[in-house]
Amino acid sequence: MRKEQRIKKNKEFQHVFQKGKSMANRQFVIYAVQKADQPVFRIGLSVSKKIGNAVTRNRIKRLVRQAVHEMKEQLPGGVDIVVIARKPAADMSFEEVKKSLQHVIRKLPTLSAKK
Repeated sequence: MRKEQRIKKNKEFQHVFQKGKSMANRQFVIYAVQKADQPVFRIGLSVSKKIGNAVTRNRIKRLVRQAVHEMKEQLPGGVDIVVIARKPAADMSFEEVKKSLQHVIRKLPTLSAKK
């Protein structure tokens, strides 16, 4: 992901949590908020220590980043997205991660506007 497509600051995460809509399945929780003043979507990832050690957490983040990269045409611009991984995500393959994220994104009206 390019630098302008990442959410890194705590203030930005908190804005998405407080103002955004959320949707979840067993593996992921996704928060999204519209931001009309930005041309591209931005993504933030949160993987808790409860899920596993650093190797496991980094693996999940890599898989989610790659899945979002492959789905970027489906995601509208002007949206901030925060993906929170849950415990079952630790045992998933890339295809399962991608399918699960697509499922949650389809359910969230903020993100399903552009098909």
